[in-house]
Amino acid sequence: MSEFLDQDIKFLPGVGPQRAEMLKKELKIFTFNDLLYYFPYKYIDRTKFYRISEITGNMPYIQLKGSIVRFETTGEGVRQRLIAHFRDESGVMELLWFQGVKWVKENVKAGVEYIVFGKPTIFSGKVNIVHPELEPAENKQISAGVFQAYYNTSEKMKQKFMTSKALNKFQFNLSAQIEGKIFETLPPSLISKLKLMPLPVALRQVHFPENPHLLKNALFRLKFEELFYIQLRILSLKHNREGSFKGFIFSKVGYNLNTFFSNHLPFELTNAQKKVVKEIRKDMGSGKQMNRLLQGDVGSGKTLVALMTALIAFDNGFQVSLMAPTEILANQHYNSIKKMTDGLGINVALLTGSTKKAKRTVIHEQLEDGSLQLLIGTHALIEDKVNFQKLGLVIVDEQHRFGVAQRAKLWKKNEFTPPHVLVMTATPIPRTLAMTVYGDLDVSVIDELPPGRKPIQTLHYYENRRKQVYDFIREQVTVGRQIYIVYPLIKESEKLDLKNVENGYDLLKQVFPRYSISMVHGKMKPAEKDAEMQLFKEGKTQIMVATTVIEVGVDVPNASVMIIESSERFGLSQLHQLRGRVGRGAEQSYCLLMSSYKISNESRKRLETMVRTNDGFEIAEVDMQLRGPGDLEGTQQSGIGFTLKIANLGRDGEILQHARNQASDLLDEDPKLQKQENQILVYHLLKMKNTEFNWSSIS
Repeated sequence: MSEFLDQDIKFLPGVGPQRAEMLKKELKIFTFNDLLYYFPYKYIDRTKFYRISEITGNMPYIQLKGSIVRFETTGEGVRQRLIAHFRDESGVMELLWFQGVKWVKENVKAGVEYIVFGKPTIFSGKVNIVHPELEPAENKQISAGVFQAYYNTSEKMKQKFMTSKALNKFQFNLSAQIEGKIFETLPPSLISKLKLMPLPVALRQVHFPENPHLLKNALFRLKFEELFYIQLRILSLKHNREGSFKGFIFSKVGYNLNTFFSNHLPFELTNAQKKVVKEIRKDMGSGKQMNRLLQGDVGSGKTLVALMTALIAFDNGFQVSLMAPTEILANQHYNSIKKMTDGLGINVALLTGSTKKAKRTVIHEQLEDGSLQLLIGTHALIEDKVNFQKLGLVIVDEQHRFGVAQRAKLWKKNEFTPPHVLVMTATPIPRTLAMTVYGDLDVSVIDELPPGRKPIQTLHYYENRRKQVYDFIREQVTVGRQIYIVYPLIKESEKLDLKNVENGYDLLKQVFPRYSISMVHGKMKPAEKDAEMQLFKEGKTQIMVATTVIEVGVDVPNASVMIIESSERFGLSQLHQLRGRVGRGAEQSYCLLMSSYKISNESRKRLETMVRTNDGFEIAEVDMQLRGPGDLEGTQQSGIGFTLKIANLGRDGEILQHARNQASDLLDEDPKLQKQENQILVYHLLKMKNTEFNWSSIS
């Protein structure tokens, strides 16, 4: 990057100190380069002009040409609004301003021909545009091209008239000075091979496109480069790790795994489970440290795979730790693994925040003398006092709930050789996100449910169908089933959540006076929560009323109905996780999504997706398209440390795959990037944000 582009943004003509402060604070634009790489979020065709007579309801942004006949002002003070009667050869419409009235009165004149741009609405039969963009028709447009670029700004910026149009002017002022000051960032051979647009041309076209074809090529070039460097960094970290870290060699499959497989297997393994166990065995016998991500929907049998992996470690004389994000989940793993290994003579212990001091002392001693083979627990496992004699395998469940630093502490429990790492998640990760956030891990997927499980039927009901829902609950309880009823957790208002759940609990006691009902929410003490859950688990209560605390960690095969109240307030992945609490037994299970009539289009799409499919990966893809990758759980904790400026993981999957293939091919030819022409790649990789620790080593 040239010194010119390193200059403080305040030195750009038209910006100055005050606007520079606003750009820095609101958009993180500190330098000329930051502005150059602040890309438009959309483009509008500014070559087409509409006539007033052509305007209909629900039109996009349009452009008109005409003059203002007269102004009128209504209201006083903050309620004041300005109406301009705007005419072209086909008719008259209104332009409205609720803010900036003084500025409009001083700068916009009747009788002058203007180009008006905005989104029309029809109110009481009258066509109007609120807060339109106006410029005298005689003014030459900033862009001589077909499209006008639009930039995201903040409310604070708009109040200071720093709109998208102002950013467009800043970009224009920058483009006038930039000739010969942008240098290529990719090797000539790669540009030639892929026929990529040169970088200076791409940056010009993305801000001031001359035609659709050039804009398409510019977007491809910039998206490809962004994703290519991320993939190159991830894959080079993976190459380095595989070359630098030796792993423990688990060469034996002995008594523990063979006896378990022959006599203790709770159900026959699915083909998907067999495939994953095979992949894991190959990793752990290779002499390299395993770093594997195991994905599988709720109930797909990940815990069984994790246990079989642990048994291989025991057969080779190593200890294992399994870390879960909550006490409930840690307890569930402990109880199910104890049950499955009963009679094998394996020493398993549980360590959580609730473990008594005397028990902790015993655990610490047994870990250090090697007699404790498997320690299951929460973040209590990463305390400095917890020392293993020979830790060979670390299993992390629902890993997105742990920060990378927490996972690193567990990984560093061995002084010289790192343990094998198996990361598990029941939150399906879209393919594109897995290639970026977890791109340095080998991925295994359990995409098959155990035999005998029936797909959960999902139905969406509005409030007026509540009586039918209550009748359905009675039918299910009559045949011996149990019901979950979940209320939303709104972070901003825990009191409201509590009221929701408690009101729901009181109402249900009136509607179902003969049934026993449990209630669980986040404000209860752990002992109270566990007691209520235990009652439900043992079948002593028929209905469980809860907030999302039951999202993970409750396994009640007899519960066959999940009712989610105000389901429009939940994210897709959360709805999918909640639905996974039922369908654990052989009976047909149901998920009923209750919502009000007034829901947004996005909420409607979420609920329609839930009704249409049980496929967690399809749901994850839709979720990412609706919310964007930055909002998905886990991405902030990934440790990869990237922010996308132009590419979109929800829409640019093909470009991402292409970029990954090119990065992989390049590293196959030049693993350490030592060729002269690849020095440009080394330079830009070093410039990318580095984290303090090589997080890729610990997933």
